[in-house]
Amino acid sequence: MAAQRLITPPKLRRGTLRTVALGGLGEVGRNMTVFEIDGKLLIVDCGVLFPEEEQPGVDLILPDFSYIENRLDDVVGLVLTHGHEDHIGAVPYLLRKKPDIPLIGSTLTLAFIEAKLTEHRIKPYTLEVKEGDIEDFGPFQCEFIAVNHSIPDALALFIRTEAGTVLHTGDFKMDQLPLDGRITDLRHFAKLGEEGVDLFLTDSTNADVPGFTTPEKEIGPTLDQLFGTSNRRIIVASFSSHVHRVQQVLNAAHAHNRKVAFVGRSMVRNMGIASKLGFLDVPEGILVDMKKVDNYPDSEVVLMSTGSQGEPMAALSRMANGDHPIQVGDGDTVILASSLIPGNENAVFRVINGLLKLGTDVIHKGTAKVHVSGHASAGELLYCYNIVKPKNVMPVHGETRHLIANGRLAEDTGVPSDRVILADDGSVVDLHKGVAQIVGQVECGYVYVDGSSIGEITDNDLKDRRVLGEEGFISVVVVVNRQTGKIISGPDIHARGVAEEDQVFKDIKPKISRALTEAIQDNKEHTTHQLQQIVRRTMGSWVARKLRRKPMIVPVVVET
Repeated sequence: MAAQRLITPPKLRRGTLRTVALGGLGEVGRNMTVFEIDGKLLIVDCGVLFPEEEQPGVDLILPDFSYIENRLDDVVGLVLTHGHEDHIGAVPYLLRKKPDIPLIGSTLTLAFIEAKLTEHRIKPYTLEVKEGDIEDFGPFQCEFIAVNHSIPDALALFIRTEAGTVLHTGDFKMDQLPLDGRITDLRHFAKLGEEGVDLFLTDSTNADVPGFTTPEKEIGPTLDQLFGTSNRRIIVASFSSHVHRVQQVLNAAHAHNRKVAFVGRSMVRNMGIASKLGFLDVPEGILVDMKKVDNYPDSEVVLMSTGSQGEPMAALSRMANGDHPIQVGDGDTVILASSLIPGNENAVFRVINGLLKLGTDVIHKGTAKVHVSGHASAGELLYCYNIVKPKNVMPVHGETRHLIANGRLAEDTGVPSDRVILADDGSVVDLHKGVAQIVGQVECGYVYVDGSSIGEITDNDLKDRRVLGEEGFISVVVVVNRQTGKIISGPDIHARGVAEEDQVFKDIKPKISRALTEAIQDNKEHTTHQLQQIVRRTMGSWVARKLRRKPMIVPVVVET
């Protein structure tokens, strides 16, 4: 079951369906899968991954498009399973390369992505679909199935090709009492299982969680209780696309005669879209502009905010830092109504600590039932395997531990271990004559968005940033005479982010001078770069030994 690192994949044989995940395997986010047959490509989802602490300065992480970059004319469509950022957030960056790639999705999903694309000044070509629809895109016939998730209007996808069939669940769970009454269509899954599913791509995010995911309806009473006992302002933080959670907040606020203000640009935009399309029921007169909340008593205000993952520039983080027009303090209640995305724990705890220092009461999933997952737990996945009875299984959407747990569930239901494909991002999986197997690997690295730059920041750049942030910076400037080998000026040493004062470096200056002088006298053909490396090594070994630090060292050697 272990994922393999193989050579460049062979040329695709006729009658073979190729599957390559460009993101979403071994990580929670950046979901993107490419299917290929007969020279045509079908893409499912195109999302972003949010950076972790070891990626300072990075705004977003994109899938690596290099595998398809020279073949965008072969793309017959991009199917979007639902409207979360980890599934649609990278679409603008792909469409910058080819704006007329058709986008296929449900009403709400397309509305969310169209609003995002408007900000990027891209007008897409779209095709709206709903559950039960069947559409042909080149050699791919796609059938759409209703699934329940933490956002309305999510779809699973069944793909028919001459090489076989694929069922891609997207993100889903099996909530039997969903807020919008739209359940995962297991009857449709069973019907497809009877037709035959050659390759089953299943959501793995909760595969290591036993049992069944808690129904969304169980959140309502908790919110109602919290709203009833709070005497001051209530701030609820959630994903800006979590329509169901916002609906529950609106319902609780209405029941307790509170006004609601949306805080955060994406929250205002998305909830406006959801309301306009009928996916969000807004009680009349309940919404107020954020700028007018001070006109109401604190006991009559609810703020629905972004920033549940500790994002530095999101509204809640800025409130915790005192850097937001809304000032929170004693007696205010903050409710974090979301799960922790792996890698965001420290950022979220920093926000929680900041809010507690300001005197707020912080309620989160660990202290009250204020959030339930949008992903199927192990019990639900077992049901799906038994209903679908797939010939081959490829777990998707999750960290390695999630993928492995999902694969084991498939084996428990009778799928042979050699038919459970544990792939990495970039693994090439071919389906031929009913058998799926990894046949190669393509380049599939992280593509960083940093301000206006896309893909220009490398892992080495991030390493330098981490060193600067954690260990500090030392510059060494020396002027030497190439002919005599004598030091004319310096070494001048300046440190930033190093606790010691500059005078601590007086002992190393003679050693740097001596090392340079000896090097020039031994070999006058030394290049400037080689002399700088001598300075770097001399300084670096001394700092590591004396100060027990490994700062970034920038040597400058000027020759006269």
